[in-house]
Amino acid sequence: MSVPSNVRRFEALLYASLMLDALSVAVQDRTPNAQMTEQMIMTGTLLAGGMILLLLYFVRLAARERRNWPRWVLAAALVLSVISLGQIIGAKGLELDSAIEIVSCALTTMGLYFSFTGDAQGWFNA
Repeated sequence: MSVPSNVRRFEALLYASLMLDALSVAVQDRTPNAQMTEQMIMTGTLLAGGMILLLLYFVRLAARERRNWPRWVLAAALVLSVISLGQIIGAKGLELDSAIEIVSCALTTMGLYFSFTGDAQGWFNA
C-alpha cells in the first residue's frame, strides 16, 4: 500500500521542523555566567539533542509504522513548545533562536494538521 499524500506532507514538515529545532539549538547563546555554568549549558544542549532524536523516532513511528499514539505525543510536545516559546519571548524578547522556533512551531502545526485530515485519517492504527 502506498503512503497517502497527507502522511508524506506530515512527515516532511515535521522533519523540516526538527531540522530547524537543531539549528535553533546550534545558535543559542552559550555564554557562561553566574547563573549558567559551562556544565549546565552542555547538559541542556545534550538534552535538547536527545529530545530531537526522540521526536525524530516518533515521526518515523507515526508515518512509517502507522502508529497513532506518536501523533498525540507530537501534538502534546507542540503545545508545550508554544507555551515555553511564549515565556521565553516574554522574558528575553525576540531573538534569532526564538524566531527559528516560531517557524518550527508553524511547520509542526501544519504537519500535524495534515496527519489528522484528508487521506491520512485511515492510515494510522489505534
